[in-house]
Amino acid sequence: MQTIISPLLVSHRLSLAPPVPRLLNNYHHRAPTSIRLSSHRSTNSLRLFSSTVAAAAAAAAASRDSEMATEDVQDPRIAKIASSIRVIPDFPKPGIMFQDITTLLLDTEAFKDTIALFVERYKDKDISVVAGVEARGFIFGPPIALAIGAKFVPMRKPKKLPGKVISEEYSLEYGTDKIEMHVGAVEPGERAIIIDDLIATGGTLAAAIRLLERVGVKIVECACVIELPELKGKDKLGETPLFVLVSSA
Repeated sequence: MQTIISPLLVSHRLSLAPPVPRLLNNYHHRAPTSIRLSSHRSTNSLRLFSSTVAAAAAAAAASRDSEMATEDVQDPRIAKIASSIRVIPDFPKPGIMFQDITTLLLDTEAFKDTIALFVERYKDKDISVVAGVEARGFIFGPPIALAIGAKFVPMRKPKKLPGKVISEEYSLEYGTDKIEMHVGAVEPGERAIIIDDLIATGGTLAAAIRLLERVGVKIVECACVIELPELKGKDKLGETPLFVLVSSA
């Protein structure tokens, strides 16, 4: 299972302090002042040595260029999204650093960019179902679904949907809960993405995956605005990829 943090972009950490720039080692490469070779092989050996050094230098340069491209090619929209998310300490209880997306929703540019990044990723992947996890998956899921021409399927807590439902149970820290969707909302063979605002322990997303797979839906990917990597929620998703825009500190 892989976590993808905004394709070809560097994720931004939710932190009040700016990132510390990477310092380069003060290292100077010095060429040898002389090369001693046996007389009968001097010419061929020198050519081989020069060729090897040149190849190694080219490979090292290509590696540095690749690393620099990965580090430097950043979509400025990611920084805007990250900076618009407010962190509330000790909410809803002491020790919790709450990731508040309501400030993102107040920023029209950041909200628009969030939706655009997801749409750009999924518009050409033959997605027919966008499943949104209650409750904040209902904020991001519908505009993504409309933009890529897919239907939106709400995945709700128990006793919230009026029709006949299919449900999947998952574990909480103390006890269990369920996630439900309407029978007939999806068809076997459809391709789906599952949307939520944040992945923490991963229990709800894992239950959503199991529920959709039970009725024959192919899960292409789970997608979240924020990941709390220290809680290792992605480990519960099995082979389903996870795509996130912002990884928290």
